[in-house]
Amino acid sequence: MKNERHQFDFILLNIGYAKHDADWNWKNVSSPFTRIHWVRSGTAWLHTGNTKYQLKEDCLYLTPSYTTHSYECSGELELYYIHIYEKLENTSSLFDQMSFPVEIQGDPLLLSLIERLIAINPERELSIYDPDAYDNANELIRNIAVQANTSHAIDLESHAIIQLLIARFYTYATEKLPHVDKRMSKVIDYIHNHIHCSIRISQLAEISCLTKDHFIRLFKKQFNGTPITYINQKKIEKAQLMMLLEKYSIQEISFQLGFENVSYFNRLFKKFTGENPTNYRNRFNI
Repeated sequence: MKNERHQFDFILLNIGYAKHDADWNWKNVSSPFTRIHWVRSGTAWLHTGNTKYQLKEDCLYLTPSYTTHSYECSGELELYYIHIYEKLENTSSLFDQMSFPVEIQGDPLLLSLIERLIAINPERELSIYDPDAYDNANELIRNIAVQANTSHAIDLESHAIIQLLIARFYTYATEKLPHVDKRMSKVIDYIHNHIHCSIRISQLAEISCLTKDHFIRLFKKQFNGTPITYINQKKIEKAQLMMLLEKYSIQEISFQLGFENVSYFNRLFKKFTGENPTNYRNRFNI
């Protein structure tokens, strides 16, 4: 609900200023990281969902985590980029709760905040712009190490600036499922708060005060999918982030997410991501 106090708990990963010349062309990008861009000059396009956005000067663009998108650029382009991620907590993602606009108009205050964020985080630039290259272990380890060694004052200021940037998009955000039954809202909260546990449908039916069959029918009606599919999707999304940010083995991650059978976890991971966990880690050199 828009009147609820949603948490903006994001950590800075990368920030910098990039100049491109027909070389910002990446297809089907998707990762656990959220991206914000501010276009300073030039022309490019962002493809997300079934929509193609022509990027405009002095506008900001938000691409939430796990959103498959593509970039297209046939000429000169200059822009600021900010990569952030949500903390690994047992709570639902802000993007699970709200639908955010892709584009908002910038203003001098927002530009000054971005420039300040760059100034106080001078070592966060990307060394290469290919997403398959910068979403990998070497870049992640370097930036996470920088984050760990950042002074508390800089960390607080960076966090505050990111909150302000997200807040501008949040101004125009809408509730993702405005007509969800209150019983289903309680179920969704339970799933996210217990994502590291083995969650049984009978538990969720009891929380919703419905019979198991009635609960499944109502859930499918409101979320266009079964409770099991929703639970597994959120577990695999969490697994992707854990793989990139933590040094757990695949078996440890599967157990930490409530899977008793590693083979089953591997099959689900491939179903939702298109590749098995081992290949995913090898691709990112983790």
